[in-house]
Amino acid sequence: MNAPFAETLSAVLLVAVLAWAVVRPFGWPEAVMAVPAAGVAVATGAISLDHARAEAERLGPVVGFLAAVLVLAHFCDVEGLFQACGAWTARWAGGRPVRLLTAVFALASAITAVLSLDATIVLLTPVVFATAARTGVRPKPHVYACTHLSNTASLLLPVSNLTNLLAFAASGLSFTRFAALMALPWLVAIGAEYVVFRRFFARDLAAAAPSRSAGEPPALPLFALVTVGCTLAGFVVTSTFGIDPAWAAFAGALVLAGRALVRRRATPLSVVRAAAPAFLAFVLALGIVVRAVVDNGLASALGHVLPGGGSLPALLGVAALAAVLANMINNLPAVLVLLPLAAPAGPGSVLAVLLGVNIGPNLTYAGSLATLLWRRIVHQHEHGVDLKEFTRLGLIAVPASLVPAVVALWGALQVL
Repeated sequence: MNAPFAETLSAVLLVAVLAWAVVRPFGWPEAVMAVPAAGVAVATGAISLDHARAEAERLGPVVGFLAAVLVLAHFCDVEGLFQACGAWTARWAGGRPVRLLTAVFALASAITAVLSLDATIVLLTPVVFATAARTGVRPKPHVYACTHLSNTASLLLPVSNLTNLLAFAASGLSFTRFAALMALPWLVAIGAEYVVFRRFFARDLAAAAPSRSAGEPPALPLFALVTVGCTLAGFVVTSTFGIDPAWAAFAGALVLAGRALVRRRATPLSVVRAAAPAFLAFVLALGIVVRAVVDNGLASALGHVLPGGGSLPALLGVAALAAVLANMINNLPAVLVLLPLAAPAGPGSVLAVLLGVNIGPNLTYAGSLATLLWRRIVHQHEHGVDLKEFTRLGLIAVPASLVPAVVALWGALQVL
C-alpha cells in the first residue's frame, strides 16, 4: 500500500473506532467496530502483520492485569463494600453538603487508586446518587466529583488506570518507586480539584438540606477489605522480587471470585462477564489501529514537537501536549502514541505523559472512556449534564490541577 493511502486509511479507522466508542449505537460494545477495524488495517497492509503481533504481545500482559482488577472490583461490590462505604459516608456527612463533598473526594480517590477508575465510575457513582438522595443534598457536585476523580485520582498506582499500566511497563520503574514518585502529584492534583469544586459549586454546597436520618450503616465487609489489603501488599512484594504484580491481582481476584462461587453468589459465566472480555478485545484492537497510525507518520510528526529532557519546562510541555492529544483522540490512543516517544527521555517524561492523559480528559466528554461511561450512568439516573457547564468546569480544573501536579512530579524526581 502506498504511504499516503495507508496514512489516510489508518486515520479514518481510528476516527471510526473512537466515534463508535463515543456514540455506541444500539448500546453495542466498543469492540464491534474496533476489532474489524484492526482486521482491515492488517489485511490492507496499513500495518504489517509483524507489527500487529508485536503490539498485541506488548498489550497482552496489561490486558490480563486489567481483567484481574475488574474482577476484583466487581466482587468487592458483590460483597457489599461500596454500599457500606456509601452508608458510612452519609452518616458521617450528617446532611452537610460540604462535608459530603469532602467524604466523596476521599472515598473516590481511594477507590480509584486501589480498585481502578472503572470501579469509581460504574460502582461508586450510583452509590453517590443514592447517598445524596438519602441525605437530601443536591447531587451535582458529588456526582461530578466521581468523573473528575476517576481521571485525576488515578495517578497513584500502576493498577489505578489502564494508562498507568501502559506507562508502568514503559517506565522501567518498580511498583513502589512508581507509587513514590506519583504520591505527591496525586495529592496536589486532588487538592487542586477540591479547591476548584468548592468555589465552582458554592451555590449547590450552600443549599440547606432537609434533616433526615441516615439510619444505621451496614457492617463493613471485612473479608473484601482484607483481600484488597493483601492484594496491595502483594503488589509491593512481587515488585520487590522482580515478579509481575499481575500475579497479585490474579490472586486477589481468584479469592473473591472463588468465595462468591462457593457461596453461590456468582457463576462461572458471571466471573467471565466481570472481566469485561468485549472491552479487553477493544483495548487490543485499538492498540493495533493506533500502531497503524503511528507507523504511518504520526510518530514522526509528534517527535518534532515533543519536548525532550527532564527539566521543569520540558515536563510541562510534555504534559500539556499529552492533555491536548487526549482530548483530540481520547487518552488511551494518546498514551499509546506518546509513550514510545517519551520513554527514551527517561521515567520523568513518561510520568509527565501520564499526568497529561489522566488529568487532561476532564476537559471534554471524549477525553476518556471513563467520562463517556459516567455520562451514560448519569443519564440513566435522569440527571442532566450540561455540556457548557462540564466544559467550563474542565477549563478551570484541568490547568489548576495539571500545572502544580507537574511541578510536584519534577520536585519528586529531584528528591527521589
